[in-house]
Amino acid sequence: MATTMAPFKMTHPICYMSCHQLSSLTRSKRRVVITGMGVVSPVGCGLKHSWNAILEGQSGLSKLPSDLYSNLPCQVAAVVPRGSQPGQLDVAKQFSKSDLRSMAPATLYALIAAREALEDAKWFPQDEESRQRTGVAVGMGMVDLVDIHETSEALKKGYNKVSPFFVPRILVNMAAGHISIKNGFRGPNHAVSTACATGAHAIGDAFRFIQHDDADVMVCGGTEACINPLAIAGFCRLRALSVTFNHEPTKSSRPFDRDRDGFVMGEGSAVLVLEELEHALSRQSNIYAEILGYGLSGDASHLTAPKDDGSGAVLAMSRALRDADLVPSSVGYVNAHATSTPLGDAIETTAIKTLFAEHSSSLAVSSTKGAHGHLLGAAGSLETVFTVMACFTSLIPPTINIENLTDGMDLNYVPNKKQKWVTSSGDKRVAIKNAFGFGGTNCCLCIGQFV
Repeated sequence: MATTMAPFKMTHPICYMSCHQLSSLTRSKRRVVITGMGVVSPVGCGLKHSWNAILEGQSGLSKLPSDLYSNLPCQVAAVVPRGSQPGQLDVAKQFSKSDLRSMAPATLYALIAAREALEDAKWFPQDEESRQRTGVAVGMGMVDLVDIHETSEALKKGYNKVSPFFVPRILVNMAAGHISIKNGFRGPNHAVSTACATGAHAIGDAFRFIQHDDADVMVCGGTEACINPLAIAGFCRLRALSVTFNHEPTKSSRPFDRDRDGFVMGEGSAVLVLEELEHALSRQSNIYAEILGYGLSGDASHLTAPKDDGSGAVLAMSRALRDADLVPSSVGYVNAHATSTPLGDAIETTAIKTLFAEHSSSLAVSSTKGAHGHLLGAAGSLETVFTVMACFTSLIPPTINIENLTDGMDLNYVPNKKQKWVTSSGDKRVAIKNAFGFGGTNCCLCIGQFV
């Protein structure tokens, strides 16, 4: 006689986990360090060149060609310097004509920055296992609108005028894809697009991939190349760009200054190589710093403006510190998102004061956007590079163009000149890097001196 058996009910999620997953629950978090960095930026190409320019307060901002931008309110931008001199970029010498046709400028920038980062880390694995354990997480804030505009015009002349490379050029994951293909990396292949928080989110996600044993090495960061009349016009219509200093372009980006009136659009890419600590030590790698924590939040408030009480930023910063198992007083430096907008800089200051309370008077807070403008999707990764270098060298980069502060904005914004980062005996240097984006997305990375 047939019998029936009641189905076995697995009442706890742990019942579904594999032995490998069970073991990962009990082991401690894998530590993640930075072993390589590469930069393509308005203040120069190459890590050393760009870092020295930032420390010396040099500006990468310039006036845009008058024949293209003369009818627009904003006529300044931060463009990657072109040429064959040190710190300049000659794309034609580095890529074939076929590459230039098939890849968008942002992808080219990312490939150049990734190559420098990999050379810096000395990581070009040849064995299949190492390649499978190396991933890529490189994001882009927005695609180059020139491609879309020109292709739309071409279609009016006929279907055959549309380039077969149109779609690959405008996909935001193509920078990550090309880096993966070129180097044979078969770990996580990931592209983030969270507006101006993109670069920092990509680094944070890569950090988690290594922590969770999805990879041992991650190539990560952001890239952007969207300086064109249509993009400038669009941001002008949002009243987001600086329009007051068209005849003094180097003064147009001025985070925290009383006369700030909007951000200056920039372009470029910054890529970092993150590595699991034991993996890096086994290779005797140079270690710049350690990523200690990662925090994310949403404002749930407005499409373009941050929540006026700064609570979204406070959530991201506090979650990063909680992830790092640190208290606010552990932090000595905040690399601010501060884009030079009247509203955003003031709200970020409010958030910092809220979280750090009495310790806020002991903090150094700076925004390097005064020198290189706002790189949108690449901003978070470029500024993370400079935050890492601050932890590594004990030099805090300045906020340039500060002439007068608004009432209530009374923190140490490292005005115009770099400062020495001095800590108490035995304390390691700890910084946080903020990045916020349209749509109310917030990100914070906690970075520490490697000891």
